[in-house]
Amino acid sequence: MEFKLHSEFSPTGDQPQAIEALVNGFKSGNQFQTLLGATGSGKTFTMANIIQKLQKPTLIIAHNKTLAAQLYSEFKEFFPENAVEYFVSYYDYYQPEAYVPSTDTYIEKDSAINDEIDRLRHSATAALSERNDVIIVASVSCIYGLGSPIDYNAMVVSLRPGMEKDRDDVIRKLIDMQYSRNDMDFRRGTFRVRGDTLEILPAYETKTAYRIEFFGDEVEKITSIDVLTAQPVAQLAHVAIFPASHYVVSPEKMLVATQNILEECDERVKYFKSEDMLIEAQRIDERTHFDVEMMRETGFCSGIENYSRHLTGMKPGEPPYTLIDYFPEDFLIIVDESHMTIPQIRAMYAGDRSRKTTLVNYGFRLPSALDNRPLEFSEFESKIDQMLFVSATPSKYESEHELLKTQQIIRPTGLLDPQISVRPVEGQIDDLISEVNKETKEHNKVLITTLTKRMAEDLTDYMKEAGIKVRYLHSDIDTLERAEIIRDMRLDVFDVLVGINLLREGLDIPEITLVAILDADKEGFLRSETSLIQTIGRAARNAQGHVIMYADTTTDSMKAAIDETYRRRSIQQKYNEEHGITPTTIKKAVRDLIAISKAASADSGDWKKDPESMEDEALAKLSKELEKNMLKAAAELNFELAAQFRDRLTQVREVIAQRKD
Repeated sequence: MEFKLHSEFSPTGDQPQAIEALVNGFKSGNQFQTLLGATGSGKTFTMANIIQKLQKPTLIIAHNKTLAAQLYSEFKEFFPENAVEYFVSYYDYYQPEAYVPSTDTYIEKDSAINDEIDRLRHSATAALSERNDVIIVASVSCIYGLGSPIDYNAMVVSLRPGMEKDRDDVIRKLIDMQYSRNDMDFRRGTFRVRGDTLEILPAYETKTAYRIEFFGDEVEKITSIDVLTAQPVAQLAHVAIFPASHYVVSPEKMLVATQNILEECDERVKYFKSEDMLIEAQRIDERTHFDVEMMRETGFCSGIENYSRHLTGMKPGEPPYTLIDYFPEDFLIIVDESHMTIPQIRAMYAGDRSRKTTLVNYGFRLPSALDNRPLEFSEFESKIDQMLFVSATPSKYESEHELLKTQQIIRPTGLLDPQISVRPVEGQIDDLISEVNKETKEHNKVLITTLTKRMAEDLTDYMKEAGIKVRYLHSDIDTLERAEIIRDMRLDVFDVLVGINLLREGLDIPEITLVAILDADKEGFLRSETSLIQTIGRAARNAQGHVIMYADTTTDSMKAAIDETYRRRSIQQKYNEEHGITPTTIKKAVRDLIAISKAASADSGDWKKDPESMEDEALAKLSKELEKNMLKAAAELNFELAAQFRDRLTQVREVIAQRKD
């Protein structure tokens, strides 16, 4: 199927020339190209037009989950008829396995997997196996080791009405693919059996299951059914069920892999004993034999990814399979905010290697665990077919590799880069609060960026005491909640967003009229020329947008950022005058959770919102709901959840009491 772009708008300003130049460049064989696009100039729309004209499967890499979620929702709107998928790390919380020799401290792996994101990862790899009209929006986790695409596709169960297939054979194959039988709790990655009828809920679905009806050794009928009601939705001529894990292999390959693992274990034990490291020898022997037994019995073990080299049959040191290997040979990579994303990709290998080397040296893992890793940067480069860098501030790597560079500075709405004022640090908080009050009176929004987490927290608390509706966006907030916070700001739940480094690239909030940069003269990564230009760009989506820098001196980075902003502003102003354009604030619908899926946020209702931003009537209602949920959770012996409701109820009642006083 072809990519079909759906939009009520057509390219305007300098978008048409940028699209034409980049498309022609790729068609002529250019491997690397750059789109230098000012904030708010419609870079995402340009990217969508390029994808439609090139008609290639596309991987879009973003440097954080918030930006990836935003891009995912935008491309879903641009390409509703095509497969737009989302692939980021599925951990909401992740403590990697580690060992600290100096204190003899072993830290066991601890994580919380987000089930919805896991489903979307499976949906992404399944789409690439079925069709070519695929766009995958991913974070840099896409260069981390994944199972072999060859084994993944070889394990697919393909069924058609009329084909000879024994029901028990299909069940055995599903179990090999890491599906489990559950006749009571029908959830993602399970199947249930009722006589000659088999019902499967794939790992990448939540609402649609498949009912396979057998007659003897023949598939008689295949129907898609609604998971909740079990009612038939459509009769199908074919269904393909993809594995429930990316690390699945056939039983024959598993046997060979486990034999190789035990051989490596024996070599390692001999080495430790020769070095008189008896504890390490016993440690690796016990752990490996336990894991092998689990894999042989169930096809899976905790930390199976550490044996991925053996499972895929690769040689020591060979690059691992990643999401990129699931793409066909002819595909396009778009690196969004490339000045941030490329350095991240470059750094991933070294950080992972140092931690795992310690685990191997002290007998917690076999040396083959070192091959469960991200790609080295040179390995990543070797997998590139064609790549487009997209950034408002491209860096050295882009300029060294690009064969074509085009600018996109004119905004379709005629908006200009914002005016910038520099004010002294002394009295900056009082001045800032005065400015915030001016903006919130006009129902505008404000972004404030600080240098440290402590300052962000203290400023948030101080503003709350001053009666300002404010939230703090920090790195500990999980993927889906970040998207929800941004959405809440646009829906008037609060007016001011405080952060450190999450406020820069790709946060698309047109209602922002003021961006305040505290300690702008503290030269460093967060106050570099690139960072300042990106931060300034957050105010470029509103006709009243302006920036205040609090600084006692004007650093080189500040001067360069201000000069570049005014250079762009003069080009934009000239274009507007020539074409009779009046700048207008971007009008953008608030999406139903930039989000990933309604299901992911359905159970995170009003009780997670900031009570201080709620009306009295809503607070009273929330208090009753929380008490009811607390008592219900306690009655069901779910005391951890009951404690969460209790703590939240206490917080809400305190707000109610304060208002009465």
